[in-house]
Amino acid sequence: MSKEQVKTILDRVLTWPPERQEDAAKMLMLMESQDESVYRLTDEQVEEVRRRRSDPNARRLTLEEFKERLKQRLGE
Repeated sequence: MSKEQVKTILDRVLTWPPERQEDAAKMLMLMESQDESVYRLTDEQVEEVRRRRSDPNARRLTLEEFKERLKQRLGE
């Protein structure tokens, strides 16, 4: 998307009802704040997230199963 296209849509936002303008502003501020985060995924982490999200039969752990695995990893 070009800068001119972005400017065009932002100009249209100014014609929207005030509530919708506020929604748009909140969304843009949220997006902007995400860019300020110091946390970034590596390329490998991004691929792992994609892999896990693509598995329709992903196994879920109960809270108790998770706690048990955590104890095992921590050697407790």
